[in-house]
Amino acid sequence: MTDRIPVTVLTGYLGAGKTTLLNRILSEDHGKRYAVIVNEFGEIGIDNDLVVGADEDVFEMNNGCVCCTVRGDLIRVVAGLMKRQRPGKPAFDAIIVETTGLADPGPVAQTFFVDEDVKAKTQLDSVTALVDAKHVMARLDDSKEAREQVAFADRIILNKTDLVSEAELVEVERRLRKLNPLAPITRAERANVPLDQVLGLGGFDLGRILDINPEFANPAHGEAGHVHDEHCGHDHHDHDHGPSQGARGHAHEDDIKGISLSLERPMDGTKFTAWLDRLLGEQGQNILRAKGIIDVHGEDRRLVFQAVHMILEGDLQKPWGANERRWSRAVFIGRDLDEAALRAGFESCAA
Repeated sequence: MTDRIPVTVLTGYLGAGKTTLLNRILSEDHGKRYAVIVNEFGEIGIDNDLVVGADEDVFEMNNGCVCCTVRGDLIRVVAGLMKRQRPGKPAFDAIIVETTGLADPGPVAQTFFVDEDVKAKTQLDSVTALVDAKHVMARLDDSKEAREQVAFADRIILNKTDLVSEAELVEVERRLRKLNPLAPITRAERANVPLDQVLGLGGFDLGRILDINPEFANPAHGEAGHVHDEHCGHDHHDHDHGPSQGARGHAHEDDIKGISLSLERPMDGTKFTAWLDRLLGEQGQNILRAKGIIDVHGEDRRLVFQAVHMILEGDLQKPWGANERRWSRAVFIGRDLDEAALRAGFESCAA
């Protein structure tokens, strides 16, 4: 489809295992060549044995990958790397940008949508967040950035799973899902995750937003956060205990959460677009990510959209199948979102 170079943004706080994962990418014999942009070459601890030679800020690795440091502007560094790409003889297959432990991935991701030169040569593939199973609960409690990294991700790698019990893992995964119902969670030990679960995910490719399942955001019956409805078959009032108590005996009520919306009736395309534009204009700072598949009245193809803060892209994608259930669904992930108002706004766009 395109010869633009895919870019993966790798986030995760200090100690989550990013260094281990990056050293693997830079040393394993995987037959691909990656360009890795790290924030501070020394701080990240790339294994010195891997470094072949240095050309200014770019370090060659034994397996043909290159590693460079961001001291200045990301745009400048990406432009410098792209100069190494000769027609017909690419220097690397993909770029990986490793953010500092506490960076909000939003502005990094936005760079690949807003700068025309960068956009012409590269395409954002995904944001992958690495979290450490043993310490993630405490990090999420005390760090707004840690919550943002999880909420923003297309894929969450839950690392160091060998250090906690299965019950703790279930509790951690439940909380990660409430923060981000869109991102699949992959368990790993010592960052031994298959690279195809980190790279080449197509998380920002509109054509690959094939299914968004709002049920995923509503945990299973009996789990914390399950929404009781008329199908539950029990008296609701017996189960109203307020926020769930976390493993350490206090409630984990995060300021960020994923809100899932769905509608069985077709949408008025004009109304929906206007509502979405207004919503992102007014609350875009608080909306980290949004994705949706919309059934537009009178249109054979599905409308697919995604947003990163205020930056919105949408397009009509493949046609609905003859026997396919036509319905609209969207997930908004953000801070302090008014669920009732979002739902009312979404539903008011019905044709």
